[in-house]
Amino acid sequence: MSQTKTVAVTASLNDNFVVEAQIGEHRLLIDQPVAARGTGQGPTPLEYYMFAMAGCIGTIGRIVAMQQKINLRGMTIWVEGDYNPAGLLGKPTDDRTGFQQIRIRAEIDADLSLEDKKTFLDQVCERCPLHDNTRLETDVLHNLA
Repeated sequence: MSQTKTVAVTASLNDNFVVEAQIGEHRLLIDQPVAARGTGQGPTPLEYYMFAMAGCIGTIGRIVAMQQKINLRGMTIWVEGDYNPAGLLGKPTDDRTGFQQIRIRAEIDADLSLEDKKTFLDQVCERCPLHDNTRLETDVLHNLA
């Protein structure tokens, strides 16, 4: 029997491009660079997406290491993605609006062979919900409040 857990965030857009959310005790801001008419108060949504992916992989890495009793001293995770901004700007394009490809690279500081590090990273990515949601189709519903 499967159990689901809901994660919910409420965010507000007020003036200019700043989107703000209070998540637990954390006040988070999303913005655009000054060069793009933002105020530069925070990362862009796309940068947060990449950070969230890296954060999820790191967190799941810690869980897997604890479960497998691996002394994981740390990880450095690089996440980058390519997209064509024409779609989000409302310009004609044959490309989809989202990322065309997302690349994840991880440096794993643990006493594991190269092969074991690859296996570890595969296990982590298989268990990471954001990796799963990005790699596989997920229903996304939207409507007015």
